[in-house]
Amino acid sequence: MALNRDFIGRSFPPSEPYEVSRVKIREFADAIGDPNPIYRDPEAAKAAGHPDVIAPPTFPIVVTLGDPALVDPALGLNYAMIVHGEQRFEYTRPLRAGDVITTTTTITDIKAIGGNEKITVETVVETTGGEPICRTFNTIVERGA
Repeated sequence: MALNRDFIGRSFPPSEPYEVSRVKIREFADAIGDPNPIYRDPEAAKAAGHPDVIAPPTFPIVVTLGDPALVDPALGLNYAMIVHGEQRFEYTRPLRAGDVITTTTTITDIKAIGGNEKITVETVVETTGGEPICRTFNTIVERGA
């Protein structure tokens, strides 16, 4: 079944605030197998010019998975049939321990490709104070739509 094209251009309300902690950063770095000390050791992060440990560049996926934009039943996305097509991040500054962030998502495009549907999503990640952190660009393919 085709995805609902009425969702193109639709932005969703900001997510609930998420506090980025040293523990979550370390767990994520462990999960992706990155031993970089600036993800674990505050002194190593400070020596690299950061006020505290920073998150690996792909960390925002933790907050954007299960985005309300994609789980809205009216969109018609079948999670059992999706594959991750592409993910890109554009940073203003690194995400660091102690940041409290929200995400605001917009569905920017939906296209049919062969027997599949491709949905493109842009998410703005910023602190609850409005300081921009990054934009994420995510492409998801629903197979056999």
